[in-house]
Amino acid sequence: MSNHTSTDINTLGLSTFACAWCRLSVSVYAADGAPRNHCPSCLHSRHVLDHIEGGPSDCEGRMSPIAIAVLRTGDWMVIHRCVRCDELTSNPVCADDNQLILVRMAVRPLAQPPFPLEAFGTL
Repeated sequence: MSNHTSTDINTLGLSTFACAWCRLSVSVYAADGAPRNHCPSCLHSRHVLDHIEGGPSDCEGRMSPIAIAVLRTGDWMVIHRCVRCDELTSNPVCADDNQLILVRMAVRPLAQPPFPLEAFGTL
């Protein structure tokens, strides 16, 4: 006889999710065993946690990767914005995330500055 409740089985049984953008079947753990909540291929996620109040979110909108932030420790974070409610979140970069997309997001501010680069010539 098993001691597991149906809640335990549901919690323990979830090992993959479908990407909200590219529909890739994604493991909830990265290659190094770290937990993941975004697609390693396109970096999109789903808004399932309420990061302001804590707990589950009723929104369930697609979280689009918009930027990279670097912590004081040197760790990279993916910044996501919900396309439905505009909430911003940050999530750790995983070892097997798409490196090309990560670098494109990291250099975007330099490639598309909000001012003309010629302004530096007069400084």
